[in-house]
Amino acid sequence: MTEEVFSYERLTAFTRGIFRSIGCSEEDAHMAAKGLLSADIRGIDSHGIARLIGYVRLWEAGRANTSPHIRIIHETPSTAVVDGDSGLGLVVAPFAINTAIEKAKQAGTGWVSVQHSNHFGIAAHHALQAVEQDMIGIAMTNASPLVAPTFSTERLLGTNPICVAIPAGEEPPFVADMATTTAANGKLEILQRKNESAPAGWIQDKTGRVSTDPHELKHGGALLPLGGDKEHGSHKGYALGAIVDIFSAVLSGANYGPWVPPFPAFMAMPEQMPGKGIGHFFGAMRIDAFRPAEDFKKNMDKWIRRFRSARPMEGYEQVLVPGDPERIMESERLEKGIPLLNAVVKDLQALSDKFGIAL
Repeated sequence: MTEEVFSYERLTAFTRGIFRSIGCSEEDAHMAAKGLLSADIRGIDSHGIARLIGYVRLWEAGRANTSPHIRIIHETPSTAVVDGDSGLGLVVAPFAINTAIEKAKQAGTGWVSVQHSNHFGIAAHHALQAVEQDMIGIAMTNASPLVAPTFSTERLLGTNPICVAIPAGEEPPFVADMATTTAANGKLEILQRKNESAPAGWIQDKTGRVSTDPHELKHGGALLPLGGDKEHGSHKGYALGAIVDIFSAVLSGANYGPWVPPFPAFMAMPEQMPGKGIGHFFGAMRIDAFRPAEDFKKNMDKWIRRFRSARPMEGYEQVLVPGDPERIMESERLEKGIPLLNAVVKDLQALSDKFGIAL
């Protein structure tokens, strides 16, 4: 499938314009566009501008509030629960991680659980906000139930990503950003657009058998937890996804498990939902609450350099540290532009025609 290349600046301006058109303030539109494009610029194409039309459809369905009253509904010196008022997760999440950072400045660490939100883009974008303050940042969120627990055929969990971002000194930060499934749903969507098969271990059919059909979810199949099957540790991926679900939603009062609202606006909302919206969880840990920040960052530099200098396997040039692939991609795409599949460009052109904003 052919691609078209756009500059980061061009896509950011377009995305900001679309968010303004659906009712976001100038500040929120800028924040949402920056958060969404942070995925494309880091090479996480499944969670970037390809999802813009999905946010618009949520707004059209009355499920996303573009002028929310985001507020803290419970707090202690080091913790808080935030109600996102059904706002875009791209706007709610920055409020929440900044709350965690401010609490960490006072108490050493800050922990914030969020209810009543929507999809927040990539977790790394939010965790990295803490790194800028010499803090370790943690971000996670639950998501639409597309994942079957180990030994089950029922979809009860989301892809439920976790990100931990850790500052260094002269080296770029350590950034581990991952779904708790073998692959994120967005990667299946990319395969669908490319008309390609999925690798074994990503999905199962409705009876629990291994499938390579990227459309399997439409036929009652499910994504698989990280590991793919019990012999390869899927019970560990299942446990990680469950932890994210509990921290993000059971702790905050959001919906959890099979009751998490689906991202596609055309899908029916679950019945007898126990909470409000989607849930997130954020943490900020001040380095100097543990040891002098400069000493820590020097040791992180040494840690990173030692792992990068590990002997690579035959056929590989270098061992990478978490965050390296995305950092390399960001540098390349800022210079050469962001490639978009024709199917994505078609969706964006539809938004351009709908709202009168040039793509």
